[in-house]
Amino acid sequence: MPAISRREFLVRSSLAAGAIAAAPHLSASDAPAPAARPKLTSGADAVTVGRTKIETSLLGLGTGMTGGGRSSNHLRMGQVEFTKLLRHALDRGVRYFDTADMYGTHIFIREALKKVDRDHIFIQTKTLAKHPEVLKADIERFRQELGASKLDSLLLHCMTAKDWPTQMKPMIDVLVEAREKRLVRAVGISCHGWDPLCAAVEEEWLDVQLVRINPFGAAMDAEPEKVVPMIQKMHDKGRGVIGMKICGGGSKTGAEDRQKSLKYVLGLGCVDCFAVGCESTQQLDEIMAQIETALKA
Repeated sequence: MPAISRREFLVRSSLAAGAIAAAPHLSASDAPAPAARPKLTSGADAVTVGRTKIETSLLGLGTGMTGGGRSSNHLRMGQVEFTKLLRHALDRGVRYFDTADMYGTHIFIREALKKVDRDHIFIQTKTLAKHPEVLKADIERFRQELGASKLDSLLLHCMTAKDWPTQMKPMIDVLVEAREKRLVRAVGISCHGWDPLCAAVEEEWLDVQLVRINPFGAAMDAEPEKVVPMIQKMHDKGRGVIGMKICGGGSKTGAEDRQKSLKYVLGLGCVDCFAVGCESTQQLDEIMAQIETALKA
């Protein structure tokens, strides 16, 4: 389909938000199956994140560039340059911004989005909390830092243990309660490891799964041929599957490798959208052009 206009995007986002408001207790396992995705032509095209009814752009801008943490390249850019990058992304139709508490970019994003209509913007963040009271405090702090009355998507960050569903049960309960109270629209996890990825498949409370995927097996939980069936199962359950490490965590920066990876991920049919870290407007323009090429293929 052709790239939608900003007005069309706002209308569709408003309808999606209305659906969430009308059914605040809806979980991924309860919602109706998602409709078939229309043909995409651009990284700015609107996609729906699983059964959450959240609409965003196919491409998201990751804000923890080069390993993340408090020394990330995005923080070193400073507020002015970061704002320039984020506003350029908005101008190109990017409406998904991926962050985390450990990236330290919450306030950068809030400042960059001042005087911007937030209704059509999707911000996903993550917490490292290992105690329910800490997680409750994180939710309130994140809302303040991001300048949002409601968080769009909140993930338990970097699950590495096979039995994480048992270990993290108190935190899961807090997330589900926050979703029911409409403090968070969608909840989920990011996995780092094969065993935790497999364990995630059976967790029905999940709305969103952030998964590491590329055709090279670089910075992934296992070989692509093992990972893809797992994320297909997640997708079939109605989860919002969001890709990361599309460029191998920065190890695949050549144009040929990036093009190959984008074509591969877009061809899977089980990844709703994905985030890519960019440090300049030029890099963002390049990835947008490569997405268009991959979609044509």
